[in-house]
Amino acid sequence: MKCSVIILNWNGAEMLRRYLPSVVESIQKSAFSVQLIVADNGSTDNSPEVLKQEFPAVQTLVLDKNYGFAEGYNRAISLLTSQSEAATPEYIVLLNSDVETPIGWLDPLLDYMDAHPDVAAVQPKIRSWARRDEFEHAGAAGGFISRLGYPYCRGRVLWKVEKDHGQYDTEADVDWTSGACMCVRTQIYKECGGLDAAFFAHMEEIDLCWRMRNAGWRLVCLPQSTVYHLGGGSLSYDNPRKTYLNHRNNLLMIYKNKQHPYGVLFIRFFLDYAAAFLYLLQGRPKSAKAVFEARRDYLRMRKSYD
Repeated sequence: MKCSVIILNWNGAEMLRRYLPSVVESIQKSAFSVQLIVADNGSTDNSPEVLKQEFPAVQTLVLDKNYGFAEGYNRAISLLTSQSEAATPEYIVLLNSDVETPIGWLDPLLDYMDAHPDVAAVQPKIRSWARRDEFEHAGAAGGFISRLGYPYCRGRVLWKVEKDHGQYDTEADVDWTSGACMCVRTQIYKECGGLDAAFFAHMEEIDLCWRMRNAGWRLVCLPQSTVYHLGGGSLSYDNPRKTYLNHRNNLLMIYKNKQHPYGVLFIRFFLDYAAAFLYLLQGRPKSAKAVFEARRDYLRMRKSYD
């Protein structure tokens, strides 16, 4: 098997109805041997019934509870690759359930990976499903990490996204590829430890990419492929839970992967509390509280990485 496209679903019945047909059609027209799998992450809505009745040809893996994005994918990939060596795909695509895939999106990614054995993972350009001429926040045209550990993208800095005028229509080595749509070598995913289950969700793919780069692998954004992402399907951008996970996991990621993290973490101490103060000024006390809780839990959790 050349590739398995895995969609992790949690209470996303309507997302499946809206976006899965495009994935099914595009994979059927791929020149490669590709299987599509929906891993249901303990959904409590009618997702299992929707998959069974409306998408009977799509293979489904059912997990017993919601393990979060990180461990959900780890368990799905473990189940897939433990069946037999012949069933283990060369590549895995992590694909969000709220991504529309046009015909021809997958083959350029697989062709590129075949031609570049030093590349661990590749992503397409990711544009907004709602505003189709703009990049989407989660990945845009390839991700980078600032000197202070903040992720950003070609086509997006903070919350500002650009329209796609072809300004990033060149392949580029990047610091991270988006978990919204990431094609990764199965063996390297497993060798580098997969997604960190302790992260639960948010920035877990950036952490994995950092580990892959530290191991000497390249990561690439390939603009010959484009997909369309809704974004915010699990948590809205201003949700305090999302604020908490982003702040906590970003600090853990720096602590785990940066060669000399303490100078950066010292500066981040002040910047994080400045962010909390800004949330208070904006009338968002729950988001401010989320920053304090994120820093508290980061200090507790980082001991497990020593």
